[in-house]
Amino acid sequence: MLHPDYPIRTDRLLLRPFRGDDLDGLYAIQSRPAVARYLYWEARTMDEVRIVLAERIKQDRIAEEGEKLNLALQRRDTGALIGDVNLVWLSRPHRQGEIGFVLHPDHHGQGFAREAATEMLRLGFENLGLHRIIGRCDGRNRASARVLEKLGMRREAHLRENEIVKGEWTDEMVYAMLRSEWARPGELTA
Repeated sequence: MLHPDYPIRTDRLLLRPFRGDDLDGLYAIQSRPAVARYLYWEARTMDEVRIVLAERIKQDRIAEEGEKLNLALQRRDTGALIGDVNLVWLSRPHRQGEIGFVLHPDHHGQGFAREAATEMLRLGFENLGLHRIIGRCDGRNRASARVLEKLGMRREAHLRENEIVKGEWTDEMVYAMLRSEWARPGELTA
């Protein structure tokens, strides 16, 4: 079981469970077409975000295979909700997991996604005992691919036109890291 002590503190972020008062902040992110561009869903209405938030509030721990830990990203300096990060327990027998992240565009390119995703890798490897963690993204989403690469994950697959997303054939990139390859920031070797 994985039930972290909250909030999880990084240099610039608090990773914490979602709360009811996150509705406006989450809507400010998920209502943007630019945010949903490479995701399976379209920009969401307030009512849709309300439903999503109700589900995310419950995703504060992982007890069973198939469950998702989904945490809000809050800037420590401003208190603003800037996105979310998640860890899914894909397989108990094979000790597999998957990470993901979504950020408000105003906070892209500042290292916040890497900072938060590093914590998801740590939780997966050190607390949940995973052997392998993957990250997937649309092949057109170079920004997310760069984050996965900066985490030290290796590209294992480039699946050509493997899905129809929003009426269009798209490629999928699959990145992965093994527990034996995990190094916390500052421990990375050249």
